[in-house]
Amino acid sequence: MMEKLVSKMSPKWRDTTVALVFLSPFLAVYAVFLVYPIFYSMYLSFRTVSVDTDMFNIFSDMRFTGLKNYIELAKDYHFWWSLTVTFYYAILYIPLLIFSSLVLAVLLNNHLKGHSFFRSAYFMPNVLDMFVVGTIWMFLYAPQGGVISQIMNALGIDFFSREGILGSPRTAMLGVVVALVLKNSGFGMILFLAAIQNISRSVYEAADIDGASNWQKFTKITIPLVRPIILFMVVTGMIGALNSFTEIYAMTSGKPNVVVFGKTMEATRVAGYYLFRQWDRMNYGYAAAMSYALLFITLAVSYVNAKILKSSH
Repeated sequence: MMEKLVSKMSPKWRDTTVALVFLSPFLAVYAVFLVYPIFYSMYLSFRTVSVDTDMFNIFSDMRFTGLKNYIELAKDYHFWWSLTVTFYYAILYIPLLIFSSLVLAVLLNNHLKGHSFFRSAYFMPNVLDMFVVGTIWMFLYAPQGGVISQIMNALGIDFFSREGILGSPRTAMLGVVVALVLKNSGFGMILFLAAIQNISRSVYEAADIDGASNWQKFTKITIPLVRPIILFMVVTGMIGALNSFTEIYAMTSGKPNVVVFGKTMEATRVAGYYLFRQWDRMNYGYAAAMSYALLFITLAVSYVNAKILKSSH
């Protein structure tokens, strides 16, 4: 019967039906693990756990509180501090990532001896799990026995052996950023390398005829023509910063503490980690409201970045 029904369809509808049949397993998984959580988290954002909540049936026994979670979020100075730390993290991370990725791509585009090996070697850290990478760097940064501390001691600098890079509020975030840049530069390198190799050689040859230096060719030809990759890395880097959690959890757990306007804060507590802390404390409605606040902030920042970079093209 199904075959007769399909045979009576027009070729366009037949192709659509066949495509939907093959896509249905993916669509089912997509709906269960992505679409449903999105709408359910919105449902949670208008509810809260009360003293009467059945802790064994928590997701169906939450009390409706309207916009209370969002109002409390707007007044939560810990949330605003976490956003400030997140943007500080992004300001350090995104330019360093773009710079290191672009430099690696330019160097490997020159077909240095063994460039295939270096391309694979630089990309390899990107496939490693962030928690594993963070744990390794935590041991490298260790004030007692860490490789970096021992090197600094050999140079006569004992600051890192006393507090450690991750133990000082002045260097903790930079230490996290350096580890993340070294991990992810390989992916950015591949993107820039593909874009550079798609630039016509005739453009560089014309520049050579006009007597342009290597620096002029880099700033006037290469950078403008790879601007879409820069835009992509800025937007995805900002999204990654607003959702960062694993690296902070593995390396600092939000520490060390720092006093800001008389209040004790955590120097590396980014918004993603603060969201995790709320969920860990069973503030499910508040955490859901925070996730939507971060979503809207991410969309706004991505839109502004896209407008700025496109307008400067």
